[in-house]
Amino acid sequence: MPNYRRVWVPGGTFFFTVNLLERRKHRLLVERIDDLRAAFRDAQRARPFEVIAIVVMPEHLHCLWQLPEGDADNADRWARIKSGFTRRLPKTERRSDARIAKRERGIWQRRFWEHMIVDEDSLRNHIDYIHINPVKYGYVRRAVDWPFSSLHRYIASSRLPMDWACDPGLTIRRA
Repeated sequence: MPNYRRVWVPGGTFFFTVNLLERRKHRLLVERIDDLRAAFRDAQRARPFEVIAIVVMPEHLHCLWQLPEGDADNADRWARIKSGFTRRLPKTERRSDARIAKRERGIWQRRFWEHMIVDEDSLRNHIDYIHINPVKYGYVRRAVDWPFSSLHRYIASSRLPMDWACDPGLTIRRA
């Protein structure tokens, strides 16, 4: 069994990628966006954290958050978000024998990918990566056209312009 090691930095800022189990088939996260938002709100009430930037794609999401001083437990927060979302869904997904034996649903990949933010350049680069993701994957031509992104919050607060990352000559190829 792999030995997964997590970074434990109280009050740290982290970038995450979290995937659905069957990425090719699903649009589940955007189709059930209200359930995902509710799961985030519930997790934040139980274990506070500040969402700095987020984008929800059909089958994965990227999130950048900061933990409170003295708290280093990202794993519990993701467990709460994933389970909170999953409990809101009907039990219709295919499950492997291993998941059945462990009494697990077949919605999420078991793990998540994390990266600790160490400086302002890294923070800025990861915020940009999050906001450009829908363009990168060919879902929209302009980042502002993707509704499931914190980019709208950044524009509303004048931290980024409405035409952020817009290139009128850009040709997008669908993945």
